[in-house]
Amino acid sequence: MDFRVPGPFPPLILDDVRGARKMLSGVARVTPMEGSRHLTELVGAPVHFKCENLQRTGSFKLRGAYVRIAGLSPVERAGGVVAASAGNHAQGVALASSLLGVRSTVFMPVGAPLPKVAATRQYGAEVRLHGQVVDETLAAAQEYARETGAVFIHPFDHPDIIAGQGTVGLEILEQCPEVRTVVVGVGGGGLAAGIALAVKALRPDVRIVGVQAAGAASYPPSLAAGHPVSIGPLNTMADGIKVGRPGDVPFELVRELVDEVRTVSEDELSSALLLCLERAKLVVEPAGASPVAALLSDPKAFRGPVVALLSGGNMDPLLMQRVLTHGMVAAGRYLSLRLRLTDRPGALATLLGVLSSVDANVLDIGHVRTDPRLGLTEVEVELQLETKGSEHCAEVSAALHEAGYLVTG
Repeated sequence: MDFRVPGPFPPLILDDVRGARKMLSGVARVTPMEGSRHLTELVGAPVHFKCENLQRTGSFKLRGAYVRIAGLSPVERAGGVVAASAGNHAQGVALASSLLGVRSTVFMPVGAPLPKVAATRQYGAEVRLHGQVVDETLAAAQEYARETGAVFIHPFDHPDIIAGQGTVGLEILEQCPEVRTVVVGVGGGGLAAGIALAVKALRPDVRIVGVQAAGAASYPPSLAAGHPVSIGPLNTMADGIKVGRPGDVPFELVRELVDEVRTVSEDELSSALLLCLERAKLVVEPAGASPVAALLSDPKAFRGPVVALLSGGNMDPLLMQRVLTHGMVAAGRYLSLRLRLTDRPGALATLLGVLSSVDANVLDIGHVRTDPRLGLTEVEVELQLETKGSEHCAEVSAALHEAGYLVTG
């Protein structure tokens, strides 16, 4: 079974993925697979996490980058390589280049998270900060390649990249031979194309489901049009799959081999991150949690056993704080309220007693006395509460109403 791809490339075949696996022996980890009891109960069939967030550099990107750079000629290696990335591809190229003794230059956006910039430098790359968005960074890297002769290492649009990422699919089949559905996040499409190539060649009965963030879903319109189309503006926290146009090479494989592409919302991504952290004890970035978000949003749509690929775990700590808070709100774990009290001694203590009776944890309290909407003896209280879920939120609101409090927001 072979699959033709656009451009001056020979067809991609299973042996390309097997060859990539030999090349990656001793370089990329065979990442573990962990079961998820919570998702298993929701889906009604076994659900497993393929933990590429535990891969070297924190994502699957090392696989494709190493195979691509290892395949360069001696003359090409001597000229060095260049890449553009906000994080995961940058680190994969930097480490792969260092392991192969190739000079690497990586362009990153000016606003790239500092931990990712530092990690890319530590892996051995020269980092150049350029542009406010990845498109500007990409253009600068391509101009550098033209000026210096360095080989541009695309994050997804090359057969060697796809073959390297496809080694994840071989591991999935070996670690979970009874798998019926593989769920994978999709940006440009290199990972999904590689996994689909490997899995469908050996197990054509396995269903491959791609997942995109709703705010950066370029594949649905592209598949409908029959060719890659650009979309914009892009709006998602999932930087790893925030791609405005599918790659020409992976698009053909995705169109041929991926059974379905779904989209998930930002709330669903936040809830998935929270589940990974609390239930699985795994740090996963938003793009890596997209398969989990798909399972949470429609658990009965997936035939098990299911393998959900956690593609990366390079999470900026500040973003993690914001995302987890967002996830707790989406899961009904936070409740924000404004209500009015009579401004007299003991009024606040009485209110806190009501909240204590329904086991609501008070995180923050604010008093407003100067709003012109308030009466002379009134005070408005703003409450931030930690709750146990949507049912508990309703219980708290009902208790306040029964106690006679007017909730204004």
